[in-house]
Amino acid sequence: MGIDPIEQLKYPIGHAEIPEDISESDVKKWIDILDSFPLKIRFITQNLSEEQLDTPYRTGGWTIRQVVHHVVDSHSHSYIRFKWALTEEKPLIKAYHEELWAELHDYNAPVELSLKALESLHAKLVYLLRGLSQKDLKRAFIHPETQQEVALDKNIGIYAWHCEHHYAHIENLLLRKGW
Repeated sequence: MGIDPIEQLKYPIGHAEIPEDISESDVKKWIDILDSFPLKIRFITQNLSEEQLDTPYRTGGWTIRQVVHHVVDSHSHSYIRFKWALTEEKPLIKAYHEELWAELHDYNAPVELSLKALESLHAKLVYLLRGLSQKDLKRAFIHPETQQEVALDKNIGIYAWHCEHHYAHIENLLLRKGW
């Protein structure tokens, strides 16, 4: 049996698969993805019209504009989660309703606002992450929805996947539409 087409549109690169044993090279590769992502997302969206930016990547999905704004919000949360885990002992983080955030007025803003924010945020995030020791990378926070500990090295992998996941949403839409 083939892959469900809706699932393929939702998860074009599949679900995040983070290895149980995370190597230093895994972490380095993931940080490199985080480092290059702002430029990649800027490049892929730079020549899109307002109409194209307001096109959903799938029926019932977010528009390209919403995806760009979402990435900044999500990665801002992640940056704070790293800071909490580095300064507190296994803090319980705050979850948020990303689907409701995507309905707020600021998700109609020009994507340039989020592209600039993403560049600054990722510059700070990457600087922070490249300075972490192996001991730091094993620090963790607790996610309130699962009550599971998430180690910082795993979280780096999750957010590298998140970059590629949403980039693929945009890239696949552009390919399908011939843009």
